[in-house]
Amino acid sequence: MDPRSEVLLRQPEHFQGRTLLAGLPADDLLSHLPEAHGWTWHAGDEAYFQARFPGRVDFGTSTPAQPYDTAVLFLPKSRELTDYLLSVLAAMVPQGALYVVGEKRGGIERAAKQLALLGAASKLDNARHCQLWKVSHPEAAPVMLHERAERFELDVAGSMLHVVSLPGVFSHGRLDKGSALLLEHLDNLPAGALLDFGCGAGVVGASLKQRYPHNDLHMLDVDAFAVESSRLTLAANRLNGTVLAGDGIAAAPIGLAAIISNPPFHQGVHTHYQASETLLREAVHHLRPGGELRIVANSFLRYPPLIEQHLGPCKVLAERDGFRIYQAFRC
Repeated sequence: MDPRSEVLLRQPEHFQGRTLLAGLPADDLLSHLPEAHGWTWHAGDEAYFQARFPGRVDFGTSTPAQPYDTAVLFLPKSRELTDYLLSVLAAMVPQGALYVVGEKRGGIERAAKQLALLGAASKLDNARHCQLWKVSHPEAAPVMLHERAERFELDVAGSMLHVVSLPGVFSHGRLDKGSALLLEHLDNLPAGALLDFGCGAGVVGASLKQRYPHNDLHMLDVDAFAVESSRLTLAANRLNGTVLAGDGIAAAPIGLAAIISNPPFHQGVHTHYQASETLLREAVHHLRPGGELRIVANSFLRYPPLIEQHLGPCKVLAERDGFRIYQAFRC
């Protein structure tokens, strides 16, 4: 069981009523709290919960509609997302209690200061390298998600692109160096369906649709806030595309002409390469014969051998600022 869940179960008397668990880990916590309900924005976790606890967890960017006496936030990585979620949850339980639990290395002491802005915060537990904090009768003004969006413009190959980035999305409010390099090397993609894998705020996908308006565009991300950001970015540029929530390349269509990606390798406070490595292994099953994989990645990552093992010869198209763009075709 996740150590944050273990900390909650050390204080079970606080969570016996109508409790909302926001951002809860994919473990067995719900079996110990029969009146609790979950809210997740991670598509992989949502699949686990629907199989293990059907009907007890909502997925998306919107808070569940049921009334609650207590809300618990499992600390996310992003400070901006933490701030938004604390405000939203506080508004849901103004006469109840709001808790935040997280790992010390994940920034729980910083989050406790954010929590203290909503009322008198007290630390209830300190165990498993985690802390649990509480505020009773939190005070927060209602807040709308889209009000927290960062909006900025980019000049991509002579076309202006309007980007809408929501809290918690990768590289929130700015263009990261890897994506910047990839945007400079989107020439000569084949006709047919394109996939932006790990679409984030939709920068790459929207740029693809601007440059290749006759190609069908698919965009895929595991995070509901990223999916919503990509939809907003497409709408801001009056572009059409299909945006999907799914855990990895298995959720993508088949028969693609090209997969273009700045693939993720971080999740929470831990480093994970599974989604990216699975993409490289399984891309062959989603590309049509002759279809192309074009990705940008940190140059220290040993991706070329994996690409050549599962797809075909790998070529370096460009390199800058510690990033490389790799290109390969399905044989």
